[in-house]
Amino acid sequence: MYREKSDSRQYSICTIRRRTDHRRGSSEGFMQGVKSVTKQAFMKSIPIMCSYIFVSMAYGMMMENAGFAWYYSLLTSLTVYTGAFQFVLITFLSSGASIVTIAVTALLMNSRQSFYSLSFLETFRKMGRKKLYMIHTITDETYAVNCTIEDKDENSRKEMFLVAFFSRCYWMFGAVMGGLIGQLIPFELTGIDFCMTALFIIIFIDQWEKADKHFPAVAGILIAVIALMIFGQRAFMLPALVIVSGVLIFWNSKQQEV
Repeated sequence: MYREKSDSRQYSICTIRRRTDHRRGSSEGFMQGVKSVTKQAFMKSIPIMCSYIFVSMAYGMMMENAGFAWYYSLLTSLTVYTGAFQFVLITFLSSGASIVTIAVTALLMNSRQSFYSLSFLETFRKMGRKKLYMIHTITDETYAVNCTIEDKDENSRKEMFLVAFFSRCYWMFGAVMGGLIGQLIPFELTGIDFCMTALFIIIFIDQWEKADKHFPAVAGILIAVIALMIFGQRAFMLPALVIVSGVLIFWNSKQQEV
């Protein structure tokens, strides 16, 4: 009788140990999987980090030079996640542009990013509540990186999410650092605003090299110059964007018919 109780206790202890070891192994395997996915996402986001931090630091310095403290740069980066328009927004805020002008310009300048998500409809749908974050944080750089990640399993989708999350953190960190540096270190910022011009030139050259037809680029330049001559430096942006959008929509419809 005593032996049967002892054997029963030993069996129970062995069963508990096996369950504990199984849970511990599952937990360790889960943590290793998380570390592996995080490491892969970080490695793929390094090129984005190298570009985002320095460009966003220039943005933070320009905001500080325009009279806006570092927390304005952080707030803008949280609510307006598009580098090109954030630079333009500095001019709008400094000149007292209307909310309508700012909103329409933001919509037209960043409309192309709305179509990036169409390439990942099925992938984002599988991500549940994260899909809204993925749709609204996709940029030229994150789109390029996500195109290299195949939707094989849940880990692939986690990797895409982490790339987008890391990229946003890089931009916000650089914007805050730029604002602090511009506030703490008294040096001349004349000429740093040329980084915005350089950014647009780089984007233009990249699109020119990739495009088979250059009519959109040429039309954009000509219409911008004409609008600048007619409306002046402070008011040409919005009319130019509206006219360019209309011309390109008409041109694209004719191309589809052909």
